[in-house]
Amino acid sequence: MAGKGKSKTAAKARLQAQRLLADNRLARHEYEILETLETGMELVGTEVKAIRAGKANLRDGFCLIRNGEMQLHNVHISPHEQASKYYNHDPLRVRKLLAHRKEIDRLRGQLDQKGLTLIPLNLQLKGSWIKLTIGLAKGRKLHDKRQEERKKQDDKDLRSALKRL
Repeated sequence: MAGKGKSKTAAKARLQAQRLLADNRLARHEYEILETLETGMELVGTEVKAIRAGKANLRDGFCLIRNGEMQLHNVHISPHEQASKYYNHDPLRVRKLLAHRKEIDRLRGQLDQKGLTLIPLNLQLKGSWIKLTIGLAKGRKLHDKRQEERKKQDDKDLRSALKRL
């Protein structure tokens, strides 16, 4: 009997270890995501505590490749409440993203194409690490957004019609 209790707590711990901390839902509406990449982030201690508390906003963020490094710009991570002002971090500071050289070079080649950009999609907890999923994206025009909404609505109508049969 004791083994069953341990397996439940282990399963609960695994689910807790793969938790979504912040999501950029608007990005999937504004952009067509061509490819995704999971990267690490170089963070300070107060940023980690603030992200774990859910105080990150990815909405206006974007990524650049400068000097062979990927950088995350314009992502707001609120200062941690329990830390003093002296030891706290700047909410909008530029953060370095951790990825392999081959991945960065491949993305740089694709970014040279017209209209492509790197945007942050979500922040997640993977074990004890905070990972950022970035997407190689192409901006959508207004008619593309309307067409995508129509397609989603048609799929929804089709599923509901199939359920009625």
